[in-house]
Amino acid sequence: MTIPAIETQALVRTYRTKAAPVVALDGVTLDIPRGEFFGLLGPNGAGKTTLIKVLVTLLLPNGGSAKVAGLDVVTQAQEVRERISMVSGGESSGYGLLTVREQLWMFGQFYGLPTKPALARIDELLKVVGLFEERHRRVSALSTGMRQKMNLVRGLLPDPEILFLDEPTVGLDVGAARDIRAYIKEWIRERPGRTILLTTHYMHEAEELCDRVAIIHKGRIIACDAPAALKRQGTGGSYFVLTTEAMNGAGWLADLPGVQRVDTRALDDRTELSLQLADDGAIAEVVKALADRNRRILSLQKLEPSLEDVFVQLVGQRIDEADQGGGAR
Repeated sequence: MTIPAIETQALVRTYRTKAAPVVALDGVTLDIPRGEFFGLLGPNGAGKTTLIKVLVTLLLPNGGSAKVAGLDVVTQAQEVRERISMVSGGESSGYGLLTVREQLWMFGQFYGLPTKPALARIDELLKVVGLFEERHRRVSALSTGMRQKMNLVRGLLPDPEILFLDEPTVGLDVGAARDIRAYIKEWIRERPGRTILLTTHYMHEAEELCDRVAIIHKGRIIACDAPAALKRQGTGGSYFVLTTEAMNGAGWLADLPGVQRVDTRALDDRTELSLQLADDGAIAEVVKALADRNRRILSLQKLEPSLEDVFVQLVGQRIDEADQGGGAR
C-alpha cells in the first residue's frame, strides 16, 4: 500500500484571542496521494494558511493528526522538514544586500547541499524561470515578480518530495504569474512521485493546475473533487446566454417551468439574457415564450458552469467579496 503524501484526520487548530478562541481548523480530514497536484480554495479566514503551517511543522495542532510523507508532523517534525519545501506569495526572506546567486547559495547551505552541485542547480533553475541574466543583481533591486521567481527557485533547490505553495502568484503581473505556473506544471511532470499542495485566490489557476480541489470554509472542508466534477455536481442545472432584440424587462421568464434564474443586460439595441435552468430541456420553453411575444432570438449559447459558480453556491459569496473580511487564515 502506497503511503499518502499528505494525510490528516479530524485536524483542529484554534487561536486564543481576548474576546474568544478562534477555530481556524475544525476537523479537517484529507488524503492526498503522491504525485497529485492538489488545490485548496477559500477566502481569508477559511484556514488555508493555517493548514499549510501545521503541515510544514510551523504550528502545532490542537487536536486530530497530520502526516506528511507518512511522518507525524508533531513527533517527527525534523524528518518531515527534510522532505518538503514551502513558497509563499509576497515573502521577503533573505538579505537584500546579497545578489540573487549568493542568496540562493546561502539557502543551499541551509539545505546541506555541497557548493558545486548547488551552484550548478541554481544556474539551471534561474535559466528556467528567466532570471539567469539577473543572477549578479542585488535582491533589493529586484521587482516583485523577479523576487517571487527567485523564491520559487529557492523552494525547488532541494528538490523536495512535497512542495507547499501558499498563493505563489499573488500580486504578480500576468506574465510573471504565467511563467511561474508553467514551470510548476513542468516540475511535477518530471517525476511522477512529486506532490504539490497549492492555496490560491485565483479560480482559473486552480482549474489550470490542479488534479483535485478542496474548498475550505470556516475551517471545514465543504467540497473536494476534480475541478470538472465539482462543476458538474456543485452548481446543478444548465446555463445559457441568449441575445434578443431589445426588450423592456424579462422578469416574467422566471415564471416559466424549469427557469431558476434570469439576469438581463442591455446592449445598445439588444438585450442579453443569462439563464440558469433546471436542465437543458427548459430552454425550449424559453424559446417558445419569446417567439410567442415576437421577440427574435439573435444568438443562443450554452455555458459550462465555472469553479467560481461552485464557490459562490457553497460559500454564499464570491471569493473576492469574502476576502474583505479577515480573521485567521
